[in-house]
Amino acid sequence: MSRELSDPVDGECSDENGGALVELDRTPRRRERIRSVLARRQADLAVVLEDVHDPHNASAVLRSCDGVGVLDVHLVYVNEMPPKRSFARTTSASAAKWIRLHYHDSIEECFGVLRAAGMRIYATALGKESVDLYDLNLTPPSALVFGNEMRGVSERAMDLADATVFIPMQGMVESLNISVACAVSLYEAMRQRRVAGAYDHPSLSPSTIEALEKEWSRK
Repeated sequence: MSRELSDPVDGECSDENGGALVELDRTPRRRERIRSVLARRQADLAVVLEDVHDPHNASAVLRSCDGVGVLDVHLVYVNEMPPKRSFARTTSASAAKWIRLHYHDSIEECFGVLRAAGMRIYATALGKESVDLYDLNLTPPSALVFGNEMRGVSERAMDLADATVFIPMQGMVESLNISVACAVSLYEAMRQRRVAGAYDHPSLSPSTIEALEKEWSRK
């Protein structure tokens, strides 16, 4: 039996049968956790998914985004149907509850929104002009684009991006699964940003933090 049920702490009370009612204790801790997470969300680091259709990949991407502190994920679906269950905010274990999802009708529209926010856009693709991920500076405002499981990012996305980026591979296989590639890329961004102190102070505005705190507290 868990401690919360068998051994009440300050702020808890018990019902007539001796069972601990943990709500009074859990709520302040939950609010503090929410504040702490929001203080580390990166307002200037975003992910774009272009026609990623596998629900497991989409869910894994959102989990990595949450783990690294990405708040905004941009979705472009032109040739595929979005895996709606992966993006549902009602599933209790879904990371989608803690991510802002933005749907766009085209890659041009999506990139326009990102550029208006001052972001440089990097499409993950292996090509002659592609930049090694570990040579890329991801501390300025940045958006990382990941494409369809079979086709990769579209030619249009590559043409409009500021650069294409590849993850160096040492084996016979030339590419990673999209969700793994996203995790590798995001955790390199987090490594760089931790060194730069980006997680040491909030990057979201106080009003945004307040609004999100109220929204998250209801989930």
